[in-house]
Order: sequence, then structure tokens, then C-alpha cells
Amino acid sequence: MFLRAFLISVFMILLFSAPISSASKAPPTSARSKKAIARVKPQLEKDLAKKGMKFGDPIYIRIFKHEEKLELWVKTGKGFELFRTYPICTYGGEGIGPKTKEGDGKAPEGFYHVSAGQFNPASSYHLAFNIGYPNKFDRYHKRTGGLIMVHGNCVSIGCFAMTNPKIDEIYALADAAIRNGQSFFRVHIFPFRMTSENMVKFSNSKWLSFWKNLKEGYDKFTENGNIPPSFNVKNGRYTFN
Repeated sequence: MFLRAFLISVFMILLFSAPISSASKAPPTSARSKKAIARVKPQLEKDLAKKGMKFGDPIYIRIFKHEEKLELWVKTGKGFELFRTYPICTYGGEGIGPKTKEGDGKAPEGFYHVSAGQFNPASSYHLAFNIGYPNKFDRYHKRTGGLIMVHGNCVSIGCFAMTNPKIDEIYALADAAIRNGQSFFRVHIFPFRMTSENMVKFSNSKWLSFWKNLKEGYDKFTENGNIPPSFNVKNGRYTFN
């Protein structure tokens, strides 16, 4: 009896201390998210196939606040290629410039990433995923706030709000990429398209030094053959691979 009890105890310890399986790393689901994905998946598969892409391929997202555009890129053999550009309904009423504190009405600018646990298939704003603000850079600069999402319902103060049909597509592509093995996808947020002309146009801003640092990451994407760069933070600045 003692041996049997001992073996059962060992088994229970091993059971509950075992590594989490890859299946448990999939995004959460809801009836709403399942219905949305089922609705948009057939057309997405057709549109992806036209560009040599597949539903479930890795993705990358770039956001441009001034232009109110969200770009969704898909990984191919040539790095990431632009699949679709979506209009953003709103990101709040405070314009370009980074979020610095809770309640300032601003949307963040910088380099973020999304993994399975950041999906919200039962959001009050239809479907949503958390971009991961504040990141390491934000925390270094003591920036506060949180729960910054890309979501639906076309209304927001500080999040990136899409129409429900657009977030259905974005969410479906993101969900499929994670389920197909992408551990996380990057969301890089810029105040504007960081061309030389725009850097001059907005050069009188107090955020110019910060934006020059963002431009380093923006330029790295192209320099790396359309591979989004990883980042670190050193002395309060982004550094890139």
C-alpha cells in the first residue's frame, strides 16, 4: 500500500510539473472568433494563394498613425511581403507622438510583439489582441498605461480601432499564424511613413530625436531584406540587430 501511494504521488508531481504542450499555446477561442474566422477564411485563402502565400504563414504588422494605415505582411521565401493594407478607423484624438502615461489619450509608437495569451476573442470591442505596451523601452522611460489593443467596433481612445470586417481578417490571419507555429508576431508602430521628406516635415516636433531612433528600426526592415528587426534597449534607446 505504501509503495502504491508513493508511486501515485510521484505520478501526480510529474503530471502537474510537466511542460505545457504546444497545443496549450494556441490563442483562446470563442463562438464569436470561430464564426468570424470561418466566414473570412475561404476568401483569404484565395487572396493569399494569388500572391504565393498560405493561410497560417507567419505575419508581421506595421502601423502608421498619421496615414491611419495598418499593413499586414506575410512571410514568403523572399522575406515578408505586403499582403494587404487596412484603413484604421481611429487611434484616439491626440495625434502623433508616443503614449507616455495612463489616460493621456495617446496610442503608442515603438516596437511590440503579440503571442497567444494576448488574444481576446470575447472583447467588448468585437475581437482584439493586446500589442504588449508598455515594452522594455517604455518601462525604461517610466511610461504608464496598458491594455492597448488592435480591436473592432471602430471606436477608441488610445487603441487602434478597425471596422469589424477588417479586424475579422486581421484576427483570422494572426490566429492562424500562431496556431501554425509562429511563437509571436511583431507589431511596429510609427508616427508616419518614415521617409526623408516626412522627417523634414515633422522636424519641429519635440519627439524628433525619438522618431530618428524609430527610423533606425524602420530602415532596418528594408536593409534586412524585408525581415523585421529584433530590438534591445541600451541607455534609453532602441538598438537593432
